[in-house]
Amino acid sequence: MDSTSLEPSLYTVKAIFILDNDGNRLLSKYYDPELYPSMKEQKNFERNVFNKTHKADNEIAFLEGMTIVYKSSIDLFFYVVGSAQENELMLMSVLNCMFESLSHILRKNVERRCLLDNMEGVFLVVDEIIDGGVILESDPQQVLQKVNYRADENPLTEQSVAQVLQSAKEQIKWSILK
Repeated sequence: MDSTSLEPSLYTVKAIFILDNDGNRLLSKYYDPELYPSMKEQKNFERNVFNKTHKADNEIAFLEGMTIVYKSSIDLFFYVVGSAQENELMLMSVLNCMFESLSHILRKNVERRCLLDNMEGVFLVVDEIIDGGVILESDPQQVLQKVNYRADENPLTEQSVAQVLQSAKEQIKWSILK
């Protein structure tokens, strides 16, 4: 076995995706461009993963040389994919962080319709947890703080583009002054 494949790496997440209860893609991000380079290959992989996991009671699966951790909620399936050598607990911490963060943003209403209505927040959460396959954060409170989301504020979808830009300018200005 090649010793370089067992060396630790920061690039622990190969892909993350959310499917509905029919196996249709709602969100997906692939961080390894060599893994499934085409949309057709990605959707085929997702279909295979869904077929293997949607009726199972487990939280982990191994398919096509990948370690997959997953969780379901009402009509959604959440998946985090890593290499075969990846630590399942690390992948599970990413999955739990994503699920808990989204649960907070969606006000505990983690279902397809609500997720689709708040896709901006969903993408922000995923981008705060993982960047280019590197796990940046696994604490949902930190993720929520970073995306600057408060349950009592306007949802992201109700903010105008000007409000979002103004908020970003203020955050940049304060980070420079610190």
